[in-house]
Amino acid sequence: MSEKSKVEELKLQSQLLRGTLAESLKSNSDQFTDDELQLIKFHGMYQQDDRDLRGERRKAGLDKAYSLMIRCNIPAGLLSSQQYLGLDNIADKFANGSLRITTRQSIQFHGVLKQEIKQTIAEINTQLITTLAACGDVQRNVMASIAPIDRPIYHQIKAVAKEVTRELLPKTNAYHEIWLDGEKVTEDVPEIEDFYGNAYLPRKFKTGITIAGENGIDVYSYDAGLIAIPDSKGDLDGFNVLAGGGLGMSHGRENTFAQLAYELGFVAPENGVEALKVIGSIYRDFGNREDRKQARLKYLIAEKGAEWFVEEFRRRAPFELQLSKNFDLPIQYDDFLGPRDQGNGLISYGIFVQNGRIVDAENCRMRTAIRTLIERFNPGIVLTPQQSILLTNLSPESIPEVEKVLQAHGVDLADGMSGIRRYSMACPAMPTCGLAVAESERAITQVLAQFESLLQTFGLEDEPIGFRMTGCPNGCARPYTADIALVGRRPGIYHLFVGGRLAGDTLADLFAGDVKIEEVVEVLRPLIKQWATDRVGDEGLGEFYQRVHRNTEKKRRQLTGKETPTLPLIQLGAIEA
Repeated sequence: MSEKSKVEELKLQSQLLRGTLAESLKSNSDQFTDDELQLIKFHGMYQQDDRDLRGERRKAGLDKAYSLMIRCNIPAGLLSSQQYLGLDNIADKFANGSLRITTRQSIQFHGVLKQEIKQTIAEINTQLITTLAACGDVQRNVMASIAPIDRPIYHQIKAVAKEVTRELLPKTNAYHEIWLDGEKVTEDVPEIEDFYGNAYLPRKFKTGITIAGENGIDVYSYDAGLIAIPDSKGDLDGFNVLAGGGLGMSHGRENTFAQLAYELGFVAPENGVEALKVIGSIYRDFGNREDRKQARLKYLIAEKGAEWFVEEFRRRAPFELQLSKNFDLPIQYDDFLGPRDQGNGLISYGIFVQNGRIVDAENCRMRTAIRTLIERFNPGIVLTPQQSILLTNLSPESIPEVEKVLQAHGVDLADGMSGIRRYSMACPAMPTCGLAVAESERAITQVLAQFESLLQTFGLEDEPIGFRMTGCPNGCARPYTADIALVGRRPGIYHLFVGGRLAGDTLADLFAGDVKIEEVVEVLRPLIKQWATDRVGDEGLGEFYQRVHRNTEKKRRQLTGKETPTLPLIQLGAIEA
């Protein structure tokens, strides 16, 4: 049997995620050790440094400018007004003056110093929010449909997300001991991780829950998922169960790939949570613990096969797994921006937040605008997978005032945006993310402006186009299901992907490799021009590419057995034409 990875051994020796964290907090060091860096992830944080300052500090004989990114665990992205305002206060008190909505419906803070972690986490917890399991080899933040519709099935979806969180939150008392000065567990009180065990999971585990025909959360891109199937009356009939999705990969390693989830079958409503636990238990027991690059659930299913996984699921599940139920609904994508009728006489209002960064800038005081609206109207809050924010339960009479406040603070309304900007996302990347090899958040605005100019040339500026940009191939902004995506290779150089779509049910192809950022728009100009002239009806860019180029190339290979692409098409891993 192969040896376990260093991280696996560390988890086993950590005394259920304690390690030397408590002792480290008492030291004068402004950073954690390598072993401690692995453990703090489980507690909801990553250590980072300002990479822009590395050279200057090195010349001055100084160490790196270390700080922490701290992430909250917010199931289904649901917050009260009080909770949001509490988090907003923390942004100034301990962080860098901004809140960042993640692509997984959460909030994270940047720039927290090690000496202030305990105070930061304590204040987060006073809002009845935890950071435990926001990162690490456990069930991460559970995502759910953002639809603010007042119907039982939508409420049930969100309730299931919260129940999964409760069921799969680590049981160790380490979090409360270290960060909240909780009472230490004595030897007389056995402490047991009844689901995870002492080694937890082989890698992170992501889950999404949505309703048939709606995929604003990209449910097929996660390790596990539930698709709620309505009955003839619109009530919850049960769930189609998904497993084995995942978008992370590594440059230069052909055995890593992006993958959409498989449908395992259908379960009754009361068995949805348990179905996710069964998937997690199979992953826990069979996942790769030797090579972390091969440790995600999708690689287990690729190795053993989907049929094996279904049979193992059936063997473990104390309930019936039926055949998946077909639903005659086209998959829709809705960001719920602007005013929407909730169906109960009240209105939700979605605010676009570029890259999820809620901050006051010179021309756009986004943070002040949102805080003003929440203080004035006391709405419910939904954080979206598109890094935007919905204010819910507003009266119809309040909407003009909402838009007035936004415009007064320089916040663009969604209706006035180009289609590509409205559906754009970027990861943080430089200067804080240690994995980034290229710019993303700081570069996307300029790239979008160039695309907007090109699209306007062909009269396509209002067309919805999913555009995503990441500073590395790990897929945090879900690039591999977008119409267009840029994935960082090295500074100023990106892989260019094309062929996904907003519905999130199709993987993109690597259209062109190692493209300079200033050349991306010109590389895509011929395809955009062809789309403008040859598309059928309202066919989206990704759909057009699939029909005209992907299928043509597939047929050509079937006939000739050779690859003779008309476009600079490159296949990567499991992203197949």
